[in-house]
Amino acid sequence: MSEAVEVLAETRAPHLRIVGVVSAAHFVSHYYIILLAPLLPFVRADYGVSYTKLGFAFAAFNIVSAALQTPAGFLVDWLGARILLIGGLVIGASAFTIAGLTNSFWLMVAMFALAGVGNTVYHPADYAMLSHHVPADRIGQAFSVHTFAGMLGGAVAPASLLLMQSLSGWRGAFIGAGLLGFAVATLLLAVRDNSEAKPNPMSRQAEVASAVGWRLLLSPPILLNLVFFVLLALISGGTYNFSVVAFGALYGTPVTTANAALTGNLLLSAIGVLIGGLLVGRAARHGLVATLGLAGIALFIALAAELNLGPLTLIVAMSAAGFCSGVIMPSRDMIVREVTPPGSFGKVFGFVTTGFNIGGIISPLIFGAIMDHGSPRLVFLMVAAFSLIAIVTVVTRPRRLA
Repeated sequence: MSEAVEVLAETRAPHLRIVGVVSAAHFVSHYYIILLAPLLPFVRADYGVSYTKLGFAFAAFNIVSAALQTPAGFLVDWLGARILLIGGLVIGASAFTIAGLTNSFWLMVAMFALAGVGNTVYHPADYAMLSHHVPADRIGQAFSVHTFAGMLGGAVAPASLLLMQSLSGWRGAFIGAGLLGFAVATLLLAVRDNSEAKPNPMSRQAEVASAVGWRLLLSPPILLNLVFFVLLALISGGTYNFSVVAFGALYGTPVTTANAALTGNLLLSAIGVLIGGLLVGRAARHGLVATLGLAGIALFIALAAELNLGPLTLIVAMSAAGFCSGVIMPSRDMIVREVTPPGSFGKVFGFVTTGFNIGGIISPLIFGAIMDHGSPRLVFLMVAAFSLIAIVTVVTRPRRLA
């Protein structure tokens, strides 16, 4: 009886299981991105190193991810998304487990570089699997669930990691995080993937596909999407990393109030992702949704910059900006999908989402320099400006590649 129910469920919605395991993998990817931050004081005290040296771990992870994500996208299109996603999970899980079991700072840095290799597969493999398996009329909702799962992974990481640290130290927390990755990899092994087999990467067909693929990635529509993702990373980087200190320097806003405003921004962003998933299923004009959302971000952030809002009003304004940023995310993914030829989802999403890494590298330099020069208002005005520039990349994009 139970087998019959399972078969019936798969017949009615065979893509739901794929959405579930891919979203679980995205949860792990964001969990791993946050991993070191809440454990920094404990790792620093154990190894007796400076925060600058600890920065090598962050740098190793992000530089490797930025350099190898596009090649990982090609591999996804050649070999299949599922096997690469399993490999990425195992690599990341193994890296953090080794870092937790050994007692060498520089080996830990090397393991973060190795985890960066694992991190390269998530975006290209996730979007390729979803695009292969989810019906076109449900893909927007699938993208929103996928994005929400990643945000959830980042949200629960600090509390769960600190709990594990209190029970077994920071090394136990690293090992626990590794076990999470192995568990999701096991789930993926149990899920069937009926997408078409990919050509051997050493074949002549693959060589031709590689040349065509790079021409595709360097075409104006794809490059415009890359710029779009860089701008989104700059928007989030300025808001998440510098709004608390900027509000304090600009208006003397208490840290508790500024953090409440940031929390509201993050919470409403997660809710906005789910609402955005409903919108993309009902509206085909994804560019319009993105434009309105970006305009909303610019408006509410500019208001927070120009007006000394009271605590409640500030929290409302920042929460509204967060909601707008969340709503556009499913539309953002659909905009990329609209200009991606079938069979190229891995390389295209791998390439354009490198914009997150690029923006993540540039953002601290821009906003840190602004704060160092004593211009906290400019932090928010730059976020608003990047939002308006992002609108230009949306409204000037071609509807579909020729």
